[in-house]
Amino acid sequence: MNHIAVFGAGSWGTAFASILADAGNDVRVWGRRPELVAQLNSGVNEDYLPGVDLPSGISASTDPAEVTDGASIVILSVPSQSLRTNLTEWAPLLTGDKVVVSLMKGIELGTTKRMSEVIHEVGGIPVDRIGVVSGPNLAREIVQRQPAATVVACPDTVAADRVAAACSTSYFRPYTSEDVVGAELGGAVKNVIALAVGMASGLGMGDNTKASIITRGLAETTRLAVALGADPRTLAGLAGVGDLIATCMSPLSRNHSFGVKLGQGMTVAEVTEQTKQTAEGVKSCASILDLARAHGVDVPITEQVNRAVHEGVPPKEIVRSLLSRARKAETE
Repeated sequence: MNHIAVFGAGSWGTAFASILADAGNDVRVWGRRPELVAQLNSGVNEDYLPGVDLPSGISASTDPAEVTDGASIVILSVPSQSLRTNLTEWAPLLTGDKVVVSLMKGIELGTTKRMSEVIHEVGGIPVDRIGVVSGPNLAREIVQRQPAATVVACPDTVAADRVAAACSTSYFRPYTSEDVVGAELGGAVKNVIALAVGMASGLGMGDNTKASIITRGLAETTRLAVALGADPRTLAGLAGVGDLIATCMSPLSRNHSFGVKLGQGMTVAEVTEQTKQTAEGVKSCASILDLARAHGVDVPITEQVNRAVHEGVPPKEIVRSLLSRARKAETE
């Protein structure tokens, strides 16, 4: 039995802990709030996954040292913009041959670094011990044990296999990859595209509109990822188009739901106050746009979402701006 540590007691951290427990691992979850830790120790997480009974094999603590003691794999599932601060405290606990795995799907504001880069820089973790899990994995469906697949990406194939073996169950199928860049960018940019699709839905637009946004969103995601060294095949797989479809079309997606409310006329502040949860695309759209500009990559949907989120431009104007762009060949 592997001992695995999970940092983050939100919906995805808890769902992934459930997968790990179902796979036969001893799972310890770190949570910041004592009341949430108490819930996890009683077998539920009513704050993030109400009505769900968690499997046995999961325990929780507010003490990072207790959670990581003896762990062979450490899973990080905290909001992307808080990772650097948290890692400053956790880094001394991530020594030895522990594989450190990111579930986070964002780009750091200010530095435009991917989460694996932040882990390497702040935690001092060798790149061959840093993995990424990314795919069409909506937390609510996962804890209901509905079939799903994902990608475990790591430069070291042996480490990727270790993580994949630890999270393989009858309902959850992990594939391995060496393309960390592609997996991370697919996971980060799809949140921004989901905001755009959500806004279109909130405006009452139909499936043609949404399919067009998804397809062109995949094109700009692929352009950016390839410019940073990714394999384009990754973006055609689970960590790319698979995750994109699930996030853009499901009401279980926080980013899609956030976009719907923006399309219906609510402000970012109003939606944030109402939902009480992190929609990664809201913060990451600015850092993704900065990253694209730094590499000379055209990302028109991301640019327009950033205008809506950070400049208050009405969603109707966003659609108008996208449709008025100069014509060009689809594969240009």
